[in-house]
Amino acid sequence: MYNERYNTNDSTKPVKKNKIPRFLRIPLIVVCTLLALIIIVSSIKIIPEGYVGVKYRVATLVDTSIGAGPHVCIPFIEKIRKIDVREQVYEAQTTAYTKDTQTVENIVIKVNYSYSTDKLDVLIRTIGVNNVESKLIMPQLNSVLKNEVGKYKAEELVQNRSALQESVEDSLRSNLEGYGVVVTALNIIDVDFEDSFEQTIREKVAAEQEAQKVKNETVKKEELAKQEVIAAEANAQAKKIEADADAYAIKVVQEQLDKSPNYNDYIRAQAWDGHLPEVMGNTVNPFVTMGN
Repeated sequence: MYNERYNTNDSTKPVKKNKIPRFLRIPLIVVCTLLALIIIVSSIKIIPEGYVGVKYRVATLVDTSIGAGPHVCIPFIEKIRKIDVREQVYEAQTTAYTKDTQTVENIVIKVNYSYSTDKLDVLIRTIGVNNVESKLIMPQLNSVLKNEVGKYKAEELVQNRSALQESVEDSLRSNLEGYGVVVTALNIIDVDFEDSFEQTIREKVAAEQEAQKVKNETVKKEELAKQEVIAAEANAQAKKIEADADAYAIKVVQEQLDKSPNYNDYIRAQAWDGHLPEVMGNTVNPFVTMGN
């Protein structure tokens, strides 16, 4: 890049090397500075919270446990990629068949999942993080649903939806665990049958609900009748006890009268109000009036 000039007037003088032209110095410095900054920036990777860094050297996976914070790698040789390990949601629609060959046309399922940091290397090498839903979760979900829905007849499926959800969640969790995918929750949002079958199911369910309502009312009436019988028996028993007590009291009084001829006088004394009788008229025919 340097041009050499020779002094033609004096061949004995040493050869001088040309310096970088002044107008090129500043642009060259700027370019070198930018290159240095690019190299420095590319060698630093910041992993945010909720993510894990995985390091590649050339094209080989060498580390899958890089935590949150800044990390340095060798420019152009090493590369750090961040992977979201927070809980994620995948919603899928699929079809299955019951034990009695009824078509479940539309099963809507929501799967909550995350990655196991201990098995990220397995997931990356076998499936790849970008393909988890399409190449792993969905095929496994179809397989599990086909198996679990096939255990029920259509009517049983309607009545045991919660049991179906639980069994699907357990099976899917078990199938994905080996790949480093953790199923944290699964919800069956909707289950649709063919229109004609759904109408039959609705009518049957309504009839069963009405029958159960009548049964509950009958049981309630029987219970009320039993309570009324118990109350009547208790009332009769109370009256019998009261009558027996009155009869006993009369008997005691009669026995006292038989034993003591003065008992009548005692009874009158108890009933006296404390007023003496008043005498009116002459001494021959007096009128006696009792005090009020």
